[in-house]
Amino acid sequence: MQLRFLGTSAGVPTRARNVSALALIPERQRRWMLIDCGEGTQHQLMRTPLSAARLEAVLITHVHGDHCYGLPGLLASASMAGRRAPLTLVGPPAVREYIEAIKATTGLFFDFELIHVEASTLVEAPLKLADVIVRATPLSHGVECYAYAFEERHVEAGLNVGKLRAEGVTAGPLWGRLQRGETVIDEQGRKLSGADYQLPSRDARRLVVAGDNDTPDLLAELCQGADVLVHEATYTEAVIERQGTDHGHSSAARIGTFAAEAGISGLILTHFSPRYVSRPGGALY
Repeated sequence: MQLRFLGTSAGVPTRARNVSALALIPERQRRWMLIDCGEGTQHQLMRTPLSAARLEAVLITHVHGDHCYGLPGLLASASMAGRRAPLTLVGPPAVREYIEAIKATTGLFFDFELIHVEASTLVEAPLKLADVIVRATPLSHGVECYAYAFEERHVEAGLNVGKLRAEGVTAGPLWGRLQRGETVIDEQGRKLSGADYQLPSRDARRLVVAGDNDTPDLLAELCQGADVLVHEATYTEAVIERQGTDHGHSSAARIGTFAAEAGISGLILTHFSPRYVSRPGGALY
């Protein structure tokens, strides 16, 4: 899975960084998913090869503006660009209320079905998209907020070579067809099913993307077996101490400690306060 950060600033954009939005692109696919959609996200998408026509799902972690103010514009632009395929929209119930209010007050209209899925339902029953299975867990941020786990659905198959040799199946093109799951007739006239000889070549990769959250331990169960965690680190501990509050956010130290104790090999920090200015020549996201 590939990640493309479209915005990493917390609360408001800076000259160098836009507010929260993250594109997830399954390997070797043109389909993609969007996690959060802060104001200006569609402008950020213009810097990428990603197309709204290929967008499969939008997952909103919570309804604070820096995570969802770009959603109505993106939906409207997708419709005007000719999108007609249904689009899945996952989030707290307030996300649907927000879109309905915008439609009622501004005349927003789009020519495709918006399939609303409440994030809370993904806690018990995962959502199956074309390339990933999505699960969720609630976080602590003052409003209903979620983290989403994305696990690959289709892992390329390996081949049980030992079993084939033990059964006297001669190596050759037949092995390739069995690896692809086909049913074949071998040189001895036996009917062989590819499903009987396939092995997973590796474990399915698992990625967790969290919304704003002041209690990293809430992610413990969702992060079991995760390869990568993407989490906000709005402040440093020094800033939190000086402010006297974390405003429902985490620090780099807190989430780093959690990831280390949970044995997560990859941690990506995002959603930094605008007080942290990028160096000249740095990323423009």
